[in-house]
Amino acid sequence: MQLFYGLVIHSKSIDDLCFLSNTVLIVDNGKIVYIQENADINKVQQEHKISSENVVVLKENEFLMPGMIDTHIHAPQYINAGCGLDLPLLGWLNKYTFPTEARFSDLRFANEIYTRVVANTLTNGTTTAMYFATIHKDSALLLADIAYQIGQRAFIGKVSMDQNSPEYYIEDKGSAVKDIEDFIVALQSKNYPNVQPAITPRFAITCSMNLMKTLSELASKYNVNIQTHVSENLAECDVAVSLHEGCRDYVDIYAQANLLTAKTILAHGVHLSDKELEVLHQYQTSISHCPNSNCSIRSGMCDVRRLMEKGLRVGLGTDVSGGFSSSILDAMRFAITVSNILSLSKPEEYKPLNFRDVFFMATLGGAQALGLDDKVGNFEIGKEFDALVVNLAPMDGNLEIWSDEGMENRLSKWIHLGDDRSISRVYVNGVEVKEGATNTLRIKRLGSKRKSSEMV
Repeated sequence: MQLFYGLVIHSKSIDDLCFLSNTVLIVDNGKIVYIQENADINKVQQEHKISSENVVVLKENEFLMPGMIDTHIHAPQYINAGCGLDLPLLGWLNKYTFPTEARFSDLRFANEIYTRVVANTLTNGTTTAMYFATIHKDSALLLADIAYQIGQRAFIGKVSMDQNSPEYYIEDKGSAVKDIEDFIVALQSKNYPNVQPAITPRFAITCSMNLMKTLSELASKYNVNIQTHVSENLAECDVAVSLHEGCRDYVDIYAQANLLTAKTILAHGVHLSDKELEVLHQYQTSISHCPNSNCSIRSGMCDVRRLMEKGLRVGLGTDVSGGFSSSILDAMRFAITVSNILSLSKPEEYKPLNFRDVFFMATLGGAQALGLDDKVGNFEIGKEFDALVVNLAPMDGNLEIWSDEGMENRLSKWIHLGDDRSISRVYVNGVEVKEGATNTLRIKRLGSKRKSSEMV
């Protein structure tokens, strides 16, 4: 058993952000078994017979929060983060993204990049990540191995695409189906407790209806999650609908392909119509909001408040490398900024997102979007302990707090100004993982100095 004592912050819903002072939280075999506010730590420690070395007392400027959840990130694109942002989506894919992803047939190259992205996101507080890999089965399995070894909770998607792609980076339908089924069977046979496969048709432009329908059958057969893109860019929407005769809109393509389920998450959803939102709500399909990417490659600004009012579950995604940052803190900030900009043209009663809303989206909201809210997302008894210890007074960085500030202001400051330096500990299923991830990242960076010209 392990006991934590101090300030605990978590969301019970988007409207219920809890600040629990002097709280004892006990973890046993990775699960939360006890939580009590204003508790007598010594009494609880004695009652549960917990030794002193298994007690973590938070400092005055620290708090405990649930781990953050990235509902949409492209692991192979990590190497491109921060560059190649001069084109909108379709041109960007052809000039920068497809050539980069094609390189992941090389397992040595894949190992270098995938190790870095898993380690980096963990050190930045991402305890769960929903990854797109590439069309390469072996390197997608490698990404799963790396996530397991470093300690991140992850969904791994071997990408499927059989049309409208470069000849150097495309599958025929037969090999696409065989490879994704082989990938699912191989990954599930590893019995990794926190790493799962996901069906991943790239998007409706690069996937035939026949392939998408077959992928939906495999998702049902193996009971796995589905991830893809929807309505990110206006030109993309037009092309997608033109390619699938008899489909009235983008969402209808996926409806006819049987890809819309309660275990499906669609990235972006910037330009969805009211009718499309009704259909998504009917199927209980979720949206991953990726505000950095939507701005950086000029796709548009998604009105998240509108999606939520229509009853959709919405999580946050970094969408590296359309988004230039792999930190969910960045996604939280961008989400607030985009919502504020949208509010300028809305009625006075419109409520833009605030720090409470994005805290929920980064934790419990993300868990709901991925169908994990029975396991993680907040600190309810019985859930697995994915958590961060946040230090509001790090030795370096631009985060400063004042003695007379209330805790809500301090949390808001951390969301707007914090970074990996203010995240002192990261736990996944009760296991502390940040130190291992940081050391892995340091080793990789030192190694890359000797061979950078060879790798990139």
